[in-house]
Amino acid sequence: MGLYSESPDWADIEPIPQDEGGPNPLAAIHYSEEYSEAMGYLRAVMARNEMSSRALALTEDIIDMNPAHYTIWLYRAEILFAIKADLHQELEWLNETALAHQKNYQIWNHRQTVVDRVGSPAGEAEFIARMFEKDAKNYHVWSYRQWLVRRFDLWEKGELEDVELLLKHDIRNNSAWNHRWFIVFGRDDSAVAGDVIQREMDYAKDAIRLAPQNQSPWNYLKGVTRRAGNPMSSLKDFASEFASIERPNEVRSSYALDLLAEIYSQESDGKLDAAVALDLLAKHYDPIRANYWNYRKALLEQPATAA
Repeated sequence: MGLYSESPDWADIEPIPQDEGGPNPLAAIHYSEEYSEAMGYLRAVMARNEMSSRALALTEDIIDMNPAHYTIWLYRAEILFAIKADLHQELEWLNETALAHQKNYQIWNHRQTVVDRVGSPAGEAEFIARMFEKDAKNYHVWSYRQWLVRRFDLWEKGELEDVELLLKHDIRNNSAWNHRWFIVFGRDDSAVAGDVIQREMDYAKDAIRLAPQNQSPWNYLKGVTRRAGNPMSSLKDFASEFASIERPNEVRSSYALDLLAEIYSQESDGKLDAAVALDLLAKHYDPIRANYWNYRKALLEQPATAA
């Protein structure tokens, strides 16, 4: 037999087996003996709503075997708070667990619950940096980081500087670009000064010049332009540095060509130029999305809808 059935610490517990729907279940799941036993004891202690150190240790054992078991994480949090466990010790355990299971949502939801109760982000930036060393585009880590910023008002606490370091290391890190937008434009009091708008436009343009065929800074630049209330046509000269319908063999960025097609389509006499740009995209620079570019071209032929 397994660990729990042989332990005197669990002698008072009668494990509850999993109900598979009768003696001949249609699709019984084949669990390991260790996991099945631990879950039997977990059902028993949950049935009596036991909040104890042994129940906490049991959840750790099961999480080691199945870190995606959402109910276990909820029960663990209840136990931690009920027995007034050392939450800093819990975070230390979570550090190693997160590093071992980097794409597990439940770990980060639990961490958020614990840090919220601790009431301080101390040490979290350092741990996030460790996670980013493993994978700088981990969605769960970025989501958690944004929660930290909102929860503890960290907008001016080195976030922009950190994201610039990450982008310096990898200018194509879409997640870092998204976080930059969040830090600059994501506050509830969303008024942004003109000099900040200009700074962000210059930053995006510099990034584009480093890697013209990188979609993230193009999207960022267009977003900042809209946020400033400027027309896309204000980017025409910049986009023309990387694409020109007069020099179809010298296009350096399909995203610049896409932007020019958008700008031409809004000009009173620009539909023919827009069609040329879209043809270049469909036939030469982004043929995998030819259907999309041809659809955009077909829209050019439709009459404008009256306001």
